Amino acid sequence: MALGYRTRKRLSLLILLVGLPVYIVAAISVLALFDRPPFLVELAVYVVLAFLWALPFRFVFRGVGQPDPDAPRPEGTAGGDGQEKRRRPD
Repeated sequence: MALGYRTRKRLSLLILLVGLPVYIVAAISVLALFDRPPFLVELAVYVVLAFLWALPFRFVFRGVGQPDPDAPRPEGTAGGDGQEKRRRPD
């Protein structure tokens, strides 16, 4: 399933604003069901869970911070990002 750039960008925003808080509440709720482990074990569990939530969404987040590859490039720019300095006519 190939998602477009705009779709991936919107989906990643939805995941970060809705999915991540839900995941955090669910992880804390599940861990609260057990007796509290020693501090280092609890820290290790939270660190592992912090990385595990993002693994299924790697394909969504990949390349979202880059410029849109399908956007037309402005004329006179080599990179297409529009940040090049333009020379003033003498």
